[in-house]
Amino acid sequence: MRAYGLTYDTGFSNAGTTTHEPFDPDIVRREMRIIRDDLHCDAVRITGGHQDRLETAARHAAAAGLEVWYCPFTNDLTRAELRAFLLDGAERAERLRRDGAEVVFLTGSEISLFTHGFLPGDTLDTRLAVLRDPARLRAVLPAARAGVATFLADVLPAVRDRFAGRVSYASLPFEDVDWTAFDIVATDAAYRDATTPVDFREQLRAQTARPKPFAVTEFGCTTHRGAADLGGRGDSMLEWDAHARPVRLTRPVVRDEREQADYLRELLDIYDADGVDSAFVNTFVRRDLTTSDDPERDFDAASFGIVTALGPGRSGATYPGLPWEPKAAFHALAEYGRTRAARRR
Repeated sequence: MRAYGLTYDTGFSNAGTTTHEPFDPDIVRREMRIIRDDLHCDAVRITGGHQDRLETAARHAAAAGLEVWYCPFTNDLTRAELRAFLLDGAERAERLRRDGAEVVFLTGSEISLFTHGFLPGDTLDTRLAVLRDPARLRAVLPAARAGVATFLADVLPAVRDRFAGRVSYASLPFEDVDWTAFDIVATDAAYRDATTPVDFREQLRAQTARPKPFAVTEFGCTTHRGAADLGGRGDSMLEWDAHARPVRLTRPVVRDEREQADYLRELLDIYDADGVDSAFVNTFVRRDLTTSDDPERDFDAASFGIVTALGPGRSGATYPGLPWEPKAAFHALAEYGRTRAARRR
């Protein structure tokens, strides 16, 4: 595997708030150094829906020596608004690339789900409801695929006019993206769970056998017993309020950091063995999902973060001044990174 890394959320916007509050550039700078020096990552996928935050985090990542995957991850924009956001991002990514950074630009993330006009629904919740209804999804899928194809065919040449590096897109399988004009094939849907077909690795090898590099832009596991069987649905027991803030866990879970750590290591070994070009663990931290001594409010147990979010005003002991503590997954990834770096010397 050429590049191993993490996703780093600068703030996913929903219902008037974001998943990264407060956004402190000095903390971001420290965290990028930790991702490079302590986790031994080669790359980081910078995600979020605030352009200045994306650029700030990307610059700190580049200064730390990381390959930057500049990845707008927007929500509830119109197609026209998304297009404008991507072109602005492409210009910023190109300035970073010209300054000497290694940059890959992604033309959005899962746009059929998070953008108006591809799937029915004016809110994220209503679009998610379409995904949960197989019959309804089958009915709307042809139009959604056609819409994604039209949008990407329109925006990609405009992105290339502004950005001279490699370009990809963080896709969902049902979008059925035509990768002809992209430099890298990429998927956000590489979560393995109890429903994953037994020929999972054969399907993976079919992807990596393509003439273009194949990237896993998102995979991970939450931090409770049974999370490996849930894969990308490991946070499904979270209840949210109208302002996209966690309220409670709807069913009891047993915190299990080892299950998360083992899941990540196993998948990384598989991706390495089967020819994946780049793989990004989801995620460094979910700042909105803080821990608690109250099991019903230990939202971190339902978090994909590899560190435990302590919440504003609290400081960890391992890295004083930072509002989190490493989980078992953090230490497992650090070991993986050290071993990998030693092999490559």
